[in-house]
Amino acid sequence: MRRLLYIAVFFAGMTSLAVEFSASRLLGNYFGTSNLVWASIIGLILVYLTVGYFLGGRWADKYPNFRTFFLILTWGAFAVGLIPIVARPILRLASQAFDQLQIGVLIGSFISVMILFLIPVTLLGTASPFAIRLAINETRTAGKIAGRVYAISTIGSFIGTFLPTLILIPGIGTYRTFLVFSGLLLIIGLYGLWRSTNWKLAIFHLPLLIVILLLAVIGVQGNDKTAQGLIYETESAYNYIQVQEIQGVRYLRLNEGQGYHSVYAPGQLFTGGPWEQVLVSPFFNSAPHSISSVNRIAILGLAAGTTARQAAAVYPGAAIDGYEIDPKIVEVGRKYFDMNEPQLNVIVQDGRVGLTNSPNKYQIISVDAYRPPYIPPQMTTHEFFQVVFDHLTSDGAMVINVGRSPIDRSLIDSLYNTIRSVFPSAFVMDVPLTFNSIIYATVQPTSWSNLKLNFSALLQQADTPPLLLQTMQVALQNQAPDPALNPKLVFTDDLAPIERITNKMVLNFIFSDQMENLP
Repeated sequence: MRRLLYIAVFFAGMTSLAVEFSASRLLGNYFGTSNLVWASIIGLILVYLTVGYFLGGRWADKYPNFRTFFLILTWGAFAVGLIPIVARPILRLASQAFDQLQIGVLIGSFISVMILFLIPVTLLGTASPFAIRLAINETRTAGKIAGRVYAISTIGSFIGTFLPTLILIPGIGTYRTFLVFSGLLLIIGLYGLWRSTNWKLAIFHLPLLIVILLLAVIGVQGNDKTAQGLIYETESAYNYIQVQEIQGVRYLRLNEGQGYHSVYAPGQLFTGGPWEQVLVSPFFNSAPHSISSVNRIAILGLAAGTTARQAAAVYPGAAIDGYEIDPKIVEVGRKYFDMNEPQLNVIVQDGRVGLTNSPNKYQIISVDAYRPPYIPPQMTTHEFFQVVFDHLTSDGAMVINVGRSPIDRSLIDSLYNTIRSVFPSAFVMDVPLTFNSIIYATVQPTSWSNLKLNFSALLQQADTPPLLLQTMQVALQNQAPDPALNPKLVFTDDLAPIERITNKMVLNFIFSDQMENLP
């Protein structure tokens, strides 16, 4: 029986970590994956496990038998399988609350879902102390047995960390990932009941496994969310992905769905968003600057290819390297957003790593991987911007899409100062009717007056693409003041407090009067 006890501890440890990582995806689809959400999930899971350790020791001393141990394991496994079923209506309510920015409902939904983890995680936490009590026959081997149990549990936890994240969630989805671990642990629990007591008790609890198997086969009906015009949804190792179509326009939304990552409408290039502002950047160079001078463009954060589509129309002779870390988003872009430009070279890789290893130099490098509170710190630092600078031609320009709030420009100020620690010139414009700002930076010392002169020159040319003229006009009309230079605001690879800034910005906005003024 001791070998079976160790096997049970292994699967309990694997399931507890798998539940934690699956919980992050289950909740991340509706509440996002900011460090605040992660901290809440990890903190509460640890609290529940602590309660389980305490109760497991008490129960083991009071009922030191295998029957009780495997009964607890069986019901804990079954409770794991019920989590996504019970949580679904609450999470749908949360999705609607997020779309309508109903903060009270959103917070209440988050708390309600986290309470769902109390019973299963607490029961899983009882496994190790209970197993130690059952495995110890004499005190002189107590330390050896305890060490072995925790080692086996930790190995299981190690596997439970990677299996859902890398294989199960991208392959079968979050819902069935919970059911897989629930079913595996249920099998161990039922087998343990059969071996430790009698087959009647195992048969009596067999319907629990049958329910989990039926839930896995039948699945859940309908979409996970009730978003308007939802035509497609899927999960990848990185994101929950939605495609909406509203009045003939398609939108790419990720995770909790705040903001659009790509927009597509057949026959329409201008979106009024941040994507087309990438096209403006070369014309901060001295006038006259020609469209034909742009022969290579890099887009870090390709998404479903809105910027690539616009760039291909304005700069038909330019090769475009699009870096996107999520291969599933690339598939969605090709299928639903016509991301099939012949000059587009898609590189499935982290943007900083890909650019660092690129042998090419570019006239334009677009960095569109920011969206508060999800901003990769490694792409906000002096060292990163030095990599960008080194991969630009002598007339090259960088463009960054930065989120902000109406009452807080601290993120723009910090990034501007960090960029200016590398680039001789940088400029800011606010995209109208959005919470986006654009920061342009150029290899050569340049000015807004150059953009005005180039705009005037391009107006005189009959073959200038209308999209370029329209976008340049928007940039000129929405120029923002340059932030004050402050060397204390420069981010480095060693110190980039991006989460502190974005969390403060988001929370201040949520609890400000500005929320009431949103449409």
